[in-house]
Amino acid sequence: MSDEKTPTQPQSTSEELIAVRREKLAKLKELGLDPYGAAFETTTTPGELKANFNDDKPVKLGGRLLAIRDMGKSVFATLGDAHGRIQIYLNKKGVSETDWEAYRCLDLGDWIGVVGETFTTGKGEPSVKVEKLTVLSKALRPMPDKWHGLSDRETKYRKRHLDLMSNQKSADLFVMRSKIVAEIRNFLHERDYLEVETPMLHDVAGGAAAKPFETHHNALSMPLTMRIAPELHLKRLLVGGLTKVFELNRNFRNEGISRRHNPEFTMLEAYQAFGDFEIMADLVEEMVCHLAQKFFGTLQIEHRDENGEHLRTLDLSRPWKRAPYQSLIKEVAGNDWFELSAEERRSKARSTFELEIHDHLEDYEVTQQVFEKLIEEHTFNPCFVTHVDSKLIPLAKENPENPSVIDVYELIINGQEISPGYSELNDPDVQRRRLQEQTGGEAQEIDEDFVEALEHGMPPAGGIGIGIDRLIMLLTGAPTIRDVVLFPQLKRKD
Repeated sequence: MSDEKTPTQPQSTSEELIAVRREKLAKLKELGLDPYGAAFETTTTPGELKANFNDDKPVKLGGRLLAIRDMGKSVFATLGDAHGRIQIYLNKKGVSETDWEAYRCLDLGDWIGVVGETFTTGKGEPSVKVEKLTVLSKALRPMPDKWHGLSDRETKYRKRHLDLMSNQKSADLFVMRSKIVAEIRNFLHERDYLEVETPMLHDVAGGAAAKPFETHHNALSMPLTMRIAPELHLKRLLVGGLTKVFELNRNFRNEGISRRHNPEFTMLEAYQAFGDFEIMADLVEEMVCHLAQKFFGTLQIEHRDENGEHLRTLDLSRPWKRAPYQSLIKEVAGNDWFELSAEERRSKARSTFELEIHDHLEDYEVTQQVFEKLIEEHTFNPCFVTHVDSKLIPLAKENPENPSVIDVYELIINGQEISPGYSELNDPDVQRRRLQEQTGGEAQEIDEDFVEALEHGMPPAGGIGIGIDRLIMLLTGAPTIRDVVLFPQLKRKD
């Protein structure tokens, strides 16, 4: 096996490298070895071994060859996976002739299993002295360049396997994501929430105002849509007597793709009987701060741009700000904003605030544009925006003191909505009317089965949604949703 290349060495073409590796593949077979070996029993992993290292300990571990320093009759190499790595030492006299010949057929990127004993080098590096080597998988294609890594962002997203094997930061992020999601489950289980599963194929798309993906079930000969939200099914469970439920689910919306949007995404929705939007806001605030402290040891979260330059540090310290929607609008648009006529609001939004206001927008949507562009995009530390216009959300209760607004919050952090929370509407007659208003009176678009369920009686309840992808972006400082979704949706290459 040759030494590692340095940045100054000439690079072979991909075809030449693959040809060399195939020659070594053939050599392994001539030695009577299976280049894609069977199961290999391990006693530890590279990361675990290094984290809990002791000398003179017999070990069995598997991993990918990530670095080689070949000195002729002995070699130091790095063995690892996405969770960690450790140094191994191989000496020609310390292994069988077959194992040494097998080693000479290896390249960076190959998976091997080793049996050996731990020791610490003279330079203090925890290591494993290899006594037996097993080839587990011969890689026919080379790893990304060691010194430059996977520099092309599109390739990084299209070929995540290359990103994970060459970029430890990326691997660490996805391991962290998995642990955060597991801790969210633990957090809710400890508060007596029951995890449930609801359908991903819906007869009527409901629970959000979004364009669904459409499909067709052949056996039933009926059109179906992919889930845009699980809300209406979860509320049926409240009707059925399950008083605390949550679902970590995949939702699908046939809409735009951006730095903050992917057509399929992960959501947490949770509902608590006898609660309201303020109780749910407390729950979300406690949970996010718990996650930040547990995994990062701080409530000060640094964010950088895609070039690694410092953008800002978010302060998640409690208590989080809570402010009514209309008060925030008045702060940026003037105290008389809601006293103006609809046409005056439209004109002011265009001329004074230079917002793109299309003619088809309703009056409440004009105000929402002011909120999104002048408030939301400039709100970085946590803010629960409460009591929004009742026309924006048809599934929440109207405020008893001001029926023009509803008892909800929208949690804004880092210039985007992280979580909505409602005092859930449980009056079936009002719910039917509000859904009809949302669909323009199209009865066939209303989920009548859901309204009928409400007629059996749903207790007062609070509900929340949290975009998990956006939450991971928030906690890790990732600049784009593509960095926290293993396989983001991309346009097909020609």
